[in-house]
Amino acid sequence: MIKISPSSINLMLECPRCFYLHVVKNIKRPETPFPSLPSGMDKILKEHFDRFMEKGLLPPEIRENKECKECKLFDNEERLKIWRNNRKGLEFKDEKNNVLLHGAIDNILVKEKKLIVLDYKTRGYPLKEDTHEHYQAQMDLYNFLLRKNNYDTEDYAYLLFYYPNKVLEAGEVIFDTVLKKINTSSSKGEKLFMEAIKLLNSDDIPKANGNCPFCNWIGKVKK
Repeated sequence: MIKISPSSINLMLECPRCFYLHVVKNIKRPETPFPSLPSGMDKILKEHFDRFMEKGLLPPEIRENKECKECKLFDNEERLKIWRNNRKGLEFKDEKNNVLLHGAIDNILVKEKKLIVLDYKTRGYPLKEDTHEHYQAQMDLYNFLLRKNNYDTEDYAYLLFYYPNKVLEAGEVIFDTVLKKINTSSSKGEKLFMEAIKLLNSDDIPKANGNCPFCNWIGKVKK
Protein backbone atom coordinates (compact mmCIF):
# COMPACT_ATOMS: atom_id res chain seq x y z
CA MET A 1 0.00 0.00 0.00
CA ILE A 2 1.19 3.50 -0.87
CA LYS A 3 0.68 6.27 1.68
CA ILE A 4 0.50 9.93 0.75
CA SER A 5 -0.49 13.08 2.59
CA PRO A 6 -1.47 16.69 1.86
CA SER A 7 2.22 17.58 2.29
CA SER A 8 3.30 15.09 -0.37
CA ILE A 9 0.54 16.31 -2.69
CA ASN A 10 1.86 19.84 -2.20
CA LEU A 11 5.20 18.40 -3.34
CA MET A 12 3.43 17.08 -6.44
CA LEU A 13 2.16 20.58 -7.17
CA GLU A 14 5.70 21.93 -6.78
CA CYS A 15 7.33 19.27 -8.94
CA PRO A 16 5.72 16.03 -10.23
CA ARG A 17 9.13 14.39 -10.66
CA CYS A 18 10.22 15.05 -7.06
CA PHE A 19 6.86 13.71 -5.85
CA TYR A 20 7.18 10.51 -7.91
CA LEU A 21 10.77 9.90 -6.86
CA HIS A 22 9.92 10.55 -3.20
CA VAL A 23 6.88 8.27 -3.01
CA VAL A 24 7.61 5.53 -5.57
CA LYS A 25 11.41 5.31 -5.58
CA ASN A 26 12.01 6.53 -2.01
CA ILE A 27 14.47 9.09 -3.39
CA LYS A 28 13.93 12.19 -1.29
CA ARG A 29 15.02 15.75 -1.74
CA PRO A 30 18.09 16.69 0.33
CA GLU A 31 17.02 17.50 3.86
CA THR A 32 17.42 21.02 5.16
CA PRO A 33 17.44 22.12 8.82
CA PHE A 34 13.89 22.48 10.12
CA PRO A 35 13.31 25.08 12.86
CA SER A 36 11.93 23.57 16.06
CA LEU A 37 9.89 26.65 17.04
CA PRO A 38 6.83 25.81 14.86
CA SER A 39 6.65 22.30 16.36
CA GLY A 40 6.93 23.70 19.87
CA MET A 41 4.25 26.29 19.14
CA ASP A 42 1.99 23.64 17.64
CA LYS A 43 2.18 21.57 20.83
CA ILE A 44 1.40 24.39 23.27
CA LEU A 45 -1.37 25.80 21.04
CA LYS A 46 -3.16 22.44 21.04
CA GLU A 47 -2.86 22.31 24.83
CA HIS A 48 -4.11 25.91 25.03
CA PHE A 49 -7.18 25.17 22.88
CA ASP A 50 -7.90 21.92 24.72
CA ARG A 51 -8.12 23.76 28.04
CA PHE A 52 -10.89 25.92 26.58
CA MET A 53 -12.55 22.91 24.94
CA GLU A 54 -12.81 21.21 28.35
CA LYS A 55 -14.64 24.31 29.64
CA GLY A 56 -16.95 24.45 26.62
CA LEU A 57 -15.48 27.79 25.56
CA LEU A 58 -13.65 29.32 22.63
CA PRO A 59 -10.21 30.87 23.25
CA PRO A 60 -9.91 34.67 22.98
CA GLU A 61 -8.11 34.49 19.61
CA ILE A 62 -11.35 33.50 17.90
CA ARG A 63 -14.04 34.21 20.50
CA GLU A 64 -14.67 37.76 19.30
CA ASN A 65 -14.82 36.87 15.62
CA LYS A 66 -18.48 37.24 14.65
CA GLU A 67 -18.34 34.26 12.28
CA CYS A 68 -17.18 31.97 15.10
CA LYS A 69 -19.83 32.94 17.65
CA GLU A 70 -22.06 30.04 16.66
CA CYS A 71 -19.15 27.58 16.76
CA LYS A 72 -17.75 25.35 19.48
CA LEU A 73 -14.60 23.27 19.66
CA PHE A 74 -14.87 19.61 18.67
CA ASP A 75 -14.97 17.76 22.01
CA ASN A 76 -14.45 14.10 21.11
CA GLU A 77 -10.99 13.90 22.67
CA GLU A 78 -10.23 10.32 21.65
CA ARG A 79 -11.07 10.94 18.01
CA LEU A 80 -9.20 14.24 17.99
CA LYS A 81 -6.14 12.47 19.40
CA ILE A 82 -6.16 10.10 16.42
CA TRP A 83 -6.79 12.86 13.89
CA ARG A 84 -3.86 14.86 15.27
CA ASN A 85 -1.46 11.91 15.10
CA ASN A 86 1.06 12.39 12.28
CA ARG A 87 1.22 8.62 11.68
CA LYS A 88 -2.55 8.17 11.64
CA GLY A 89 -4.67 11.29 11.18
CA LEU A 90 -7.75 11.42 9.02
CA GLU A 91 -7.60 8.58 6.50
CA PHE A 92 -9.20 7.49 3.26
CA LYS A 93 -8.06 4.53 1.19
CA ASP A 94 -8.63 4.16 -2.53
CA GLU A 95 -9.16 0.40 -2.59
CA LYS A 96 -8.85 0.06 -6.35
CA ASN A 97 -5.37 1.60 -6.44
CA ASN A 98 -4.31 0.64 -2.90
CA VAL A 99 -3.37 4.24 -2.07
CA LEU A 100 -4.01 5.71 1.39
CA LEU A 101 -4.40 9.45 1.91
CA HIS A 102 -3.87 10.59 5.48
CA GLY A 103 -3.53 14.01 7.05
CA ALA A 104 -3.09 15.22 10.64
CA ILE A 105 -5.26 18.19 11.61
CA ASP A 106 -4.73 20.74 14.39
CA ASN A 107 -8.31 21.29 15.48
CA ILE A 108 -11.95 21.23 14.47
CA LEU A 109 -14.76 23.70 15.01
CA VAL A 110 -18.38 22.57 15.04
CA LYS A 111 -21.18 24.79 13.72
CA GLU A 112 -24.54 23.14 14.32
CA LYS A 113 -23.68 19.65 13.02
CA LYS A 114 -21.08 20.62 10.43
CA LEU A 115 -17.32 20.42 10.96
CA ILE A 116 -14.81 23.15 10.09
CA VAL A 117 -11.04 22.60 10.02
CA LEU A 118 -9.05 25.03 12.18
CA ASP A 119 -5.34 25.03 11.37
CA TYR A 120 -2.61 26.87 13.30
CA LYS A 121 0.21 28.59 11.40
CA THR A 122 3.28 30.18 13.01
CA ARG A 123 5.13 32.88 11.06
CA GLY A 124 8.01 35.23 11.72
CA TYR A 125 6.32 38.21 10.08
CA PRO A 126 2.85 39.70 9.45
CA LEU A 127 0.79 38.17 6.66
CA LYS A 128 0.95 39.23 3.07
CA GLU A 129 -2.27 39.62 1.13
CA ASP A 130 -2.01 36.15 -0.41
CA THR A 131 -0.34 34.24 2.45
CA HIS A 132 -3.39 32.11 3.21
CA GLU A 133 -3.72 31.06 -0.44
CA HIS A 134 -0.61 28.88 -0.14
CA TYR A 135 -2.63 26.47 2.01
CA GLN A 136 -5.53 26.00 -0.41
CA ALA A 137 -4.68 22.43 -1.47
CA GLN A 138 -4.15 21.35 2.13
CA MET A 139 -7.55 22.67 3.20
CA ASP A 140 -9.33 21.16 0.17
CA LEU A 141 -7.81 17.77 1.01
CA TYR A 142 -8.83 18.00 4.68
CA ASN A 143 -12.39 18.76 3.60
CA PHE A 144 -12.29 15.78 1.22
CA LEU A 145 -11.01 13.50 3.99
CA LEU A 146 -13.72 14.56 6.44
CA ARG A 147 -16.47 13.96 3.91
CA LYS A 148 -15.03 10.57 2.95
CA ASN A 149 -15.25 9.73 6.66
CA ASN A 150 -18.98 10.57 6.53
CA TYR A 151 -18.85 13.95 8.24
CA ASP A 152 -20.81 16.96 7.08
CA THR A 153 -18.57 19.99 6.60
CA GLU A 154 -18.89 23.64 5.80
CA ASP A 155 -17.32 24.71 2.50
CA TYR A 156 -14.59 26.66 4.25
CA ALA A 157 -11.83 26.32 6.82
CA TYR A 158 -10.02 28.69 9.18
CA LEU A 159 -6.30 29.42 9.33
CA LEU A 160 -5.16 30.98 12.60
CA PHE A 161 -1.84 32.74 12.13
CA TYR A 162 0.50 33.63 15.00
CA TYR A 163 3.46 35.99 14.54
CA PRO A 164 5.66 37.86 17.05
CA ASN A 165 4.87 41.47 17.83
CA LYS A 166 7.17 42.53 20.68
CA VAL A 167 9.09 41.44 23.77
CA LEU A 168 7.99 42.81 27.13
CA GLU A 169 10.47 44.03 29.72
CA ALA A 170 10.10 40.77 31.63
CA GLY A 171 11.13 38.83 28.53
CA GLU A 172 7.67 37.63 27.50
CA VAL A 173 7.13 37.46 23.73
CA ILE A 174 3.77 38.83 22.59
CA PHE A 175 2.25 37.28 19.46
CA ASP A 176 -0.37 38.86 17.25
CA THR A 177 -3.03 36.64 15.69
CA VAL A 178 -4.96 36.81 12.44
CA LEU A 179 -7.85 34.48 11.64
CA LYS A 180 -8.32 33.87 7.92
CA LYS A 181 -11.32 32.17 6.37
CA ILE A 182 -10.53 30.13 3.26
CA ASN A 183 -13.15 28.60 0.99
CA THR A 184 -12.68 24.87 0.44
CA SER A 185 -13.81 22.32 -2.13
CA SER A 186 -14.05 18.62 -1.41
CA SER A 187 -14.29 17.93 -5.16
CA LYS A 188 -11.03 19.80 -5.78
CA GLY A 189 -9.43 17.79 -2.99
CA GLU A 190 -10.61 14.57 -4.64
CA LYS A 191 -9.29 15.76 -8.01
CA LEU A 192 -5.84 16.35 -6.48
CA PHE A 193 -5.91 12.90 -4.91
CA MET A 194 -6.79 11.24 -8.22
CA GLU A 195 -4.10 13.25 -10.02
CA ALA A 196 -1.57 11.94 -7.49
CA ILE A 197 -2.76 8.35 -8.01
CA LYS A 198 -2.42 8.72 -11.79
CA LEU A 199 1.19 9.87 -11.40
CA LEU A 200 1.98 7.05 -8.98
CA ASN A 201 0.60 4.46 -11.40
CA SER A 202 2.73 5.72 -14.27
CA ASP A 203 5.60 3.56 -15.52
CA ASP A 204 7.50 6.65 -16.58
CA ILE A 205 9.11 9.22 -14.34
CA PRO A 206 7.18 12.48 -14.80
CA LYS A 207 8.78 15.59 -16.21
CA ALA A 208 10.25 18.01 -13.72
CA ASN A 209 8.84 21.42 -13.06
CA GLY A 210 11.14 23.78 -14.95
CA ASN A 211 11.41 25.96 -11.85
CA CYS A 212 12.30 23.13 -9.46
CA PRO A 213 15.67 24.08 -7.89
CA PHE A 214 16.43 20.47 -6.96
CA CYS A 215 15.89 19.06 -10.47
CA ASN A 216 17.76 21.99 -11.99
CA TRP A 217 20.69 21.35 -9.64
CA ILE A 218 20.81 17.67 -10.62
CA GLY A 219 20.70 18.67 -14.28
CA LYS A 220 23.68 20.96 -13.83
CA VAL A 221 25.63 18.25 -12.00
CA LYS A 222 25.03 15.78 -14.84
CA LYS A 223 26.38 18.29 -17.34
